[in-house]
Formats: sequence, C-alpha cells, structure tokens
Amino acid sequence: MTGNQWIRLSAALSLAAVLGCAKGEQADQSADSTARNLTLAPTASTSAMTDVPEPTPAPEPAPKPVRKAPPPRPAPPPAPTSYTLRAGTEIEAASDDSVSTRTAKPGDPFTATVSENVRDASGHVVIPSGSQVSGTIVRADPAPNPRATGALEISISSVNMRGRTYTIDGTVDSKDTVMQGRGVTKADAAKVGGGAAIGGIAGRVIGGNKKGTIIGGLAGAAAGAAAATRSRDVDIVLPAGAAIHVTLASALTVSAR
Repeated sequence: MTGNQWIRLSAALSLAAVLGCAKGEQADQSADSTARNLTLAPTASTSAMTDVPEPTPAPEPAPKPVRKAPPPRPAPPPAPTSYTLRAGTEIEAASDDSVSTRTAKPGDPFTATVSENVRDASGHVVIPSGSQVSGTIVRADPAPNPRATGALEISISSVNMRGRTYTIDGTVDSKDTVMQGRGVTKADAAKVGGGAAIGGIAGRVIGGNKKGTIIGGLAGAAAGAAAATRSRDVDIVLPAGAAIHVTLASALTVSAR
C-alpha cells in the first residue's frame, strides 16, 4: 500500500471510531432516559391516582371575650360623728304635766317630750321622737277677770337624748293653753257680803222700814255677786299632753352616736 492509502485507511478507521463512540453515547443516553422514565413513571402514576385534596382543617373556635373585672367600688364615706340642726329648725313637743297659773311660780322646772323626729337638712334624725326637753316657768299670772288676760310663759333650755343632755337656745313660739275659772272664792264671798250690807243700808234709807231693808239687802247681795263674778280670777292652764312649738334660735350640734 501506498502512503496515501494508509492515510485514508487511518482516517476511515478514526471516523468509524468516532461514529461508534457517538452511537454508544446516544445509546447510553437513550438507555439512561428510558431508565429514568421507568423509574419516574410509577411515581407519577401513583401521584395521579392519589391526587386528592387534603381535607380543610376545621376553623379554630373564636376566642371567648375576656370579661373585664368591674372597677372597684369606691369606699363608702366615713360615718358622720355629729349632726347639726341649723337655726330656725322647729321642734314639736308635748307637755309632760299640767301647768297652771294658780300654782306655778317663776323658776319652777318644766318638762316636755319631743313628739316628732327632728331632722337636719340631709334627712338625718338628730333629735328622735321621745327625747325630753327641759325648761322653767318664766311667768305665771292669772287673769284678774274673764275679760282680762293673764300670762303663762315657759322657756326651754336643754334636751336629753341617747343618754346625753345638750343645751338648747330656743324660743317657745306657741302652746295650747286654756282658760279656767276658779269659781267663787272666800274673797269673792266677802265681796258678796259687802254688797248685801251696802244694799241693806240703801234699802233702809230708801224704804224707811224693815221691808225696805230686806229688799235693799237682796238687791245689794245680787250686785255683790255680780261684782264677784266679774272679778273672779281666771287661770291659764297648759294641760298635760298639750302641744308646744319651739324654734331654735341658734344651731344645735349633737353627737351621732
């Protein structure tokens, strides 16, 4: 063989070798692709068969609202230690005993019982019903006759309640008094006797005889009796249980306990 022939033969062998390698690589790639397809096919097929959506989880329950604790109540104010009645407060009371100008004298003691609860401006009972007020007789003048007026004046100076006594500056505005006649007294009888004597003298002068004296005596006795009726004393009486109205002239402060 010539040199050219050897060169051509070598080139042909080289090309054949290259082509053989290329076909081998293609065969290997094909085999590898087939292997991959065989490997992945079951997985893909299984995935397709079991491609079911997962169940939706149940929603979580809404949280319960948290209740806020109520704000603490404010502490109650401390209980008052005293109560005060302002000036002008009215007190209703009832006389414990009967008082008469016939026997009473200025300076004699006097008591009455509070008949209604006395409250302050806030409604607290300051002087409870049943408390006792004390005072004195200031004036006790009987009326000299039914047409005249006498005087029975009393003053209130203190009140006792819950075992304590408090001084009161109050004015007795009114009281339920009555007028009571004493009837014919010994002094009135003397007046009647004097009238009879005067009448007898007048009858003797006028009539000049015994009959005139008797007539004059009877007339004089009648005149004397009439004078006694007009001059008899009339007492002012405050009966037991009679209403007494008192008004405070100044404020009164008492303990609440």
